Amino acid sequence: MGTGAITGYIDVAQIALYVFWVFFAGLIYYLLQENKREGYPLESERSGHVRVQGWPPIPAPKTYLLRDGSTRTVPNDIKSKQPLAAVPTGNWLGAPLMPTGNPMLDGVGPGAWADRPDVADVTLEGAIKIVPLRAAPDFDVASGDPDPRGLTVYGADGIAGGTIVDVWVDRSEMLFRYLELDVAAQGGTRRVLLPINFTRISNAGVRVQSILGDQFALVPGTAKPEQVTLLEEEKIMAYYGGGVLYATAARQEPLL
Repeated sequence: MGTGAITGYIDVAQIALYVFWVFFAGLIYYLLQENKREGYPLESERSGHVRVQGWPPIPAPKTYLLRDGSTRTVPNDIKSKQPLAAVPTGNWLGAPLMPTGNPMLDGVGPGAWADRPDVADVTLEGAIKIVPLRAAPDFDVASGDPDPRGLTVYGADGIAGGTIVDVWVDRSEMLFRYLELDVAAQGGTRRVLLPINFTRISNAGVRVQSILGDQFALVPGTAKPEQVTLLEEEKIMAYYGGGVLYATAARQEPLL
């Protein structure tokens, strides 16, 4: 027998190959199962008693210790308290949902949002992570870049929606996350946030294609003037994201 042979038909290289195959198959199974720690079991359209988990099954619960000392156990059977403001367009399973209210606020379709904790994210040092420049004197707009403060924000219809009064910076990532707007509302004005990735900034103003000018007044607000919670970020992003489809009735129609 040759070097490395165990018998006349089996050698070390062959065993190593089989071990690798078994390991790789186990790795795929493990990753697929771990992928179901959140979002499962799915809700069934047929019955509330059906537990939809697919294959492989949902993994056993695991408790994680978070940085603030609290714990989180996943998976769990906690269901979102958000009411579904939509109805099926047909009487068959999987029928598309038709919004029944304001889909940009009701968490439907592209405007859906997750029930994240209603607390502000913090830096490694424990400070509030995303704050306006007025609360972060160590940060400012780089020289040579357009300073958006004082510029007018226009919606997709070209109508002015508000005026930028400040810029919110992410102190951990060293980049701007939001523009703070002063918008007209019933009884006066209110402050709302505009995710900077939804904007096109120039010296002539700020353009936003996802919503219309008069829709800035309904952007979800923040409970505190100089911080935004994780849940508030979800709702703000969902509002602008929902506008991509729901801002006008024409956007919900086919292109052809």
